[in-house]
Amino acid sequence: MDGFLDLLKPPGMSSHDAINIVRRILNRKRVGHAGTLDPAAAGVLPIAVGQAARLVEYLELADKSYRAEIRFGIATDSGDDTGEVMERMTDFVLPGETAIRAVLAQFTGQIEQAPPAHSAIKIRGKRACDLVRRGVAVEIPTRTVAIHRLALLARHEDRILIDVDCSKGTYIRSLCADIGKALGIPATMAFLVRTRVGDFSLEDAHTIEALRDLGEEAILAPENYLSHIERYDLAPHRSRAFQNGLATNERRNPPHGETLRVYSEGLFLGMGRYDHEEKAIVPTKVFLREAGR
Repeated sequence: MDGFLDLLKPPGMSSHDAINIVRRILNRKRVGHAGTLDPAAAGVLPIAVGQAARLVEYLELADKSYRAEIRFGIATDSGDDTGEVMERMTDFVLPGETAIRAVLAQFTGQIEQAPPAHSAIKIRGKRACDLVRRGVAVEIPTRTVAIHRLALLARHEDRILIDVDCSKGTYIRSLCADIGKALGIPATMAFLVRTRVGDFSLEDAHTIEALRDLGEEAILAPENYLSHIERYDLAPHRSRAFQNGLATNERRNPPHGETLRVYSEGLFLGMGRYDHEEKAIVPTKVFLREAGR
């Protein structure tokens, strides 16, 4: 079966290592993932198997949720506690919960964020983290991201626990460091678990051990995980044309967005886009090849 599965990546394993393990368990060559997790982090890693690998790019559009622990008193070059300490402060008192929540509120909504140099962002075709390891100076431009929710869960002497709901492209390591700067105390991310990627949730995620038992039973139809993308229901008599790569005029009931998941008679056909100029639904990734199946 081709589709998606919800994997719980353990800490200490790279996303690439997780893919190799899934390939061996399922005995499938075509396996991909969406939303790389740092080796030290744990949590939801969406996995695509077979034809569903063609749909991974659409998972990248989904919002994500995280639980993170921020440690105050040190700042590192990587933004987490695996990096080299660049700044240290010992004589500080962490503000109370009211003051911390006031600072967290400043980071809710659209914010400008500088991704960490120790990241997989490509600079002139090379990963920034690889360039840094080679001693090459890296400067990554800021980007606009959206923080939908930022909640304080707990406060201790030198650390806090937060929940974050955010848009794609958000770096929690950068967010933790920026929160420290706003409080006037150096800070770094001490722990991270990703709890959600779109429709993939921590509650439904399979451990590697469980995947060994379930095998392909863990794979679900890809449309189960694409609800963050607008649905468009194509007229039945146009489904064959869509599957053959032909555009369909749509002037009476145009979709709201541009990227669409396309259905006909309840069957997922694939992905399309709405051409506003031509007022047409254009196939981009056809998934179901046989109409009426």
